Amino acid sequence: MALHLLQLPEEILLLVLSYLDGRALGRLGQACRRLRHFTCRDAVWRRIARRCLNSGFVRQGTDVLMPWLQVDGDVLYFTQAEEIRAHQLRSDGGGLHKRPFAVFLGHQEDVCRFVITDSHIISGGGDGKIALHNLHSAASIQFSAHEQDVNCVDCHGGIVVSGSRDRTARVWSLSPTTDGRRLHTIQTEDRVWSVAINPLVSSFVTGTACCHHTSPLRIWDLQSGELMNCLGTDFKRGAGVLDVFYETPSILLSCGYDTYIRCWDLRTSFRRCVGEWEEPHDSALYCIQSDGNYMISSGSSYYGVVRLWDRRMNRCLQSFSLSSPTSSPVYSLRFNTCHLYAALATSLHRLDFTVSSSQVTAL
Repeated sequence: MALHLLQLPEEILLLVLSYLDGRALGRLGQACRRLRHFTCRDAVWRRIARRCLNSGFVRQGTDVLMPWLQVDGDVLYFTQAEEIRAHQLRSDGGGLHKRPFAVFLGHQEDVCRFVITDSHIISGGGDGKIALHNLHSAASIQFSAHEQDVNCVDCHGGIVVSGSRDRTARVWSLSPTTDGRRLHTIQTEDRVWSVAINPLVSSFVTGTACCHHTSPLRIWDLQSGELMNCLGTDFKRGAGVLDVFYETPSILLSCGYDTYIRCWDLRTSFRRCVGEWEEPHDSALYCIQSDGNYMISSGSSYYGVVRLWDRRMNRCLQSFSLSSPTSSPVYSLRFNTCHLYAALATSLHRLDFTVSSSQVTAL
């Protein structure tokens, strides 16, 4: 007797559906309610979605996602799909050496973000894991941290805070030789896009999607995991915070979907920021960095636009379009007095401030 398609075990049916393209899945979902139920599952669409969302290098090298980078001295670290690569910067200011001197592995899916300490790289990935990579050896430890993507991590003094798509933030105590010991799980009610630990290691801030909870910026006690304060008021739904960091224990910078850079002085008020700067073209802001003095750089969601701001002024000081005519967000950036490095969907760019008209170079 012939076996009906819907009589197959669930895992076999999902395997069969994984061979279909988007159009075939859409038509199959119209056949009956049960097939519609199966074709709506994330597992069926993940392979197709990864191709559409530029989720990593393809074999031809034409489709690259480099969503995060860090510069540590004369070394530039950036992600390529599930890898973190370390490249030496050229001493003559000519960019970076093309061949990486180290590649850090451990994730099964794309690396979302990572931070660098004196001895380790701590990364979070789309596989829900946190990985600890020793900078001076091949040693690496991975452990399951969340049920879904680890969107962000930060680390200070052996304490790691992670934020996830599963609407939780978690606090971990880490050892170089053992898996992380979970100290707290905090229900944020929203996807966590960014986290930052206070330099005093007394509290941390979460930047969330602002879809289910009205405050996207909340400060939590590291010892107890309890909510301490909410920053700001009257945020619109969807005003998620994509990047946040502490300049000092009392000065905090944030940016996100509502197109504003905000500076918060925790000594004066939790309800009102002390400074804000609006992206003039109404673009979401994916990332920011400051020099700790007056200069702030930001990365926009369209056409690879990088802007430089002087916090003493209301308007943008200077802007550069890195990806014209193709539109791409600036996923991350880092700058110093000489250069700015920015990671886009398909390329890595450098701005050279040492020449009269700042020169843009694709690396």
